[in-house]
Amino acid sequence: METPVTKKKKTKKIKREEMEKQRTDESVDEDEAAATSAERKKKKKNRKEGGEANGEEAKCDGVQTLSIAVAGSIIDNAQSPELATRLAGQIARAATIFRINEVIVFDDKTKTNTSNISIWDAVEKNESGALFMARILNYLDIPQYLRRTLVPRHNDLRHAGLLPPLDAPHHARKHEWVPYREVVKLFLGVTLDKKSTAGGGTFVDVGLHKAVCIQQPFEPGLRVTVAMGSKRSLDDDCLRQAVDRSEPSKNMGLYWGYNVRYASNISCVFKECPYQGGYDYSIGTSERGDKISSGDLEIPKFRHLLIAFGGLGGLEENIEQDEDLMGKDATQIFSRYLNTCPDQGSRTIRTEEAIFISLQYFQDPIKRATI
Repeated sequence: METPVTKKKKTKKIKREEMEKQRTDESVDEDEAAATSAERKKKKKNRKEGGEANGEEAKCDGVQTLSIAVAGSIIDNAQSPELATRLAGQIARAATIFRINEVIVFDDKTKTNTSNISIWDAVEKNESGALFMARILNYLDIPQYLRRTLVPRHNDLRHAGLLPPLDAPHHARKHEWVPYREVVKLFLGVTLDKKSTAGGGTFVDVGLHKAVCIQQPFEPGLRVTVAMGSKRSLDDDCLRQAVDRSEPSKNMGLYWGYNVRYASNISCVFKECPYQGGYDYSIGTSERGDKISSGDLEIPKFRHLLIAFGGLGGLEENIEQDEDLMGKDATQIFSRYLNTCPDQGSRTIRTEEAIFISLQYFQDPIKRATI
């Protein structure tokens, strides 16, 4: 028989066990809550990182760009102005055939570290071949019907009429109407100092027998890209739309010419890159570079690719002459340093020849690196 004392002790023991159980349950709940909270934070972090990764991937969407850098000193090796003009014309043809978006002509004869000059306004006295080449390249890229408006009279262009046309898609002929059927194709135009009768627009010369009107107002003499639409009417009340110059390439895969940039030295090719983030992959070409077949070459996915060609002494000499790159090796400056024409029969390959050879060499690796 239980005594009152024994009964009292038993009751205390039960209460003590219940309290310990309660504390254990609370501890488990806290651990579970902490684990749940940690898991939620982890998931949130993963979602955030995933969003940032998706954002970076989204930033990589769009059109890839190909740039070539050429030493202007190759012009100085030409025996006459006519031959110098033809040499520059060959480079322009190569850039167009292989769909180059930017041609940088770097000056390996000047000591200045700034390229902030206009290729047309520069003083002609004691000029190197870089500005000469830049002017010819710029002239050839401009559609024929706009050259009189956009290009000033210059002594460097006196033999430009001997050069074959680039015949790029943005060099539309006078009898052509684009776009094709319902597909939108674009023209380049120069704004005229004339206002639309419909109001709110500007007339532009697009190389047809009559100027067309675009919606946006522009300063006279400004080069723009215009969506012509499918309607063939050139009436003043038919407004066209001015668009970004990259639209033909983005929307239709059309090659829309190259931009020309002058750089005072090879380091300015990189420092003054117009693309945000610079060139994410660069390749230097030289007979002293690595020998690898085009089929075995792997180029990582890129947004902006640069391929550089040296002057008479090669990229090695151009780098030695650059004060900002003094003491550096070509392999430290470029992502890859390649010999694109091994086992050559001639002792030398001229730069204009190397450009054609190399751009063909890179065709398949670039296609494999498509974003």
